[in-house]
Amino acid sequence: MGIREELLNEGYEIATFAAGCFWGVEAAFRKIEGVKFTQVGYTGGSLEDPTYKDVCSGKTGHAEAVEIVYDPKIVSYEDLLNVFWNIHDPTTLNRQGPDRGTQYRSSIFYHNDLQKETAFATKEKLQRAGRYNGNIVTEIVPATVFYQAEEYHQQYFEKQGHSGGCAIHL
Repeated sequence: MGIREELLNEGYEIATFAAGCFWGVEAAFRKIEGVKFTQVGYTGGSLEDPTYKDVCSGKTGHAEAVEIVYDPKIVSYEDLLNVFWNIHDPTTLNRQGPDRGTQYRSSIFYHNDLQKETAFATKEKLQRAGRYNGNIVTEIVPATVFYQAEEYHQQYFEKQGHSGGCAIHL
């Protein structure tokens, strides 16, 4: 049993987000107190066990995503959503910065009804607030199978010796 499964068995919760290049998204969430585990991978598509090359082809339907295991006593799902909304531009369809393709789409993959309700409520609140110059195109869909990306993608910026972040200009 891996650390992810051990944490989930201990009562920690899971969240899955896609917001462009998964390296920067993972780096942002790893800085949040209460986040106990992260992994980057692929979800939301049709191909079983996709590789990075498969996903980059744009033919799998998968998004580059981050799976997060967190302690809800320390950080709430809504807090994680606030990070999500602040680290990318949710008004660009299938694109973040220079990265283009369906694999870079903005998506919230919910794991239960409370996550679904919270995600839709925060999206609606942000849209009404007029924070963005366009409509929020973030999809909110049920979580499906999450395929872990190749090892060299995991904690990529840490392995490269810097705190990292993808250049997204809001």
